[in-house]
Amino acid sequence: MIKKFLIINLFLLSFFLTNSYSDNNTYMSLKNKKVNVRYGPGLDYPIKFVFNKKNYPVEIIDQKENFRKILDFKKNSGWIHRSQLKKSSSFITLDTAILFSDSTKFSRPIAKIESGRLLNKKKCNLNWCRVETGEYKGWVLKENLWGLN
Repeated sequence: MIKKFLIINLFLLSFFLTNSYSDNNTYMSLKNKKVNVRYGPGLDYPIKFVFNKKNYPVEIIDQKENFRKILDFKKNSGWIHRSQLKKSSSFITLDTAILFSDSTKFSRPIAKIESGRLLNKKKCNLNWCRVETGEYKGWVLKENLWGLN
């Protein structure tokens, strides 16, 4: 009886863990500096292109076994092994943005951030995110960021 109970609970736990990821983590980031993107969900499929940017955000649009179909902010798509992905920790700016010293438009501007720039997330509140990019750290409005969950 206890054995049956444990088996059922393990099955339910694994089901919720695998399905909760797809519901809660629409965006993920690349774990490594070099990540192969394939034409299909398997190592036997040819490489379509290679990402060369650690922490680059991608949107998960499908999954099959250990592979996730991704889409980047330029609408490039392909399949990546799940071991190459991690919880989202970065964004891409869709338009030019201003990096501020605090989470208000009345604070001191630090830098102008060009479209397509990778921003590493430190923390976010309702309308702003504290980010780091290159030598700059500050706050940016969420409105033009791609990769937010």
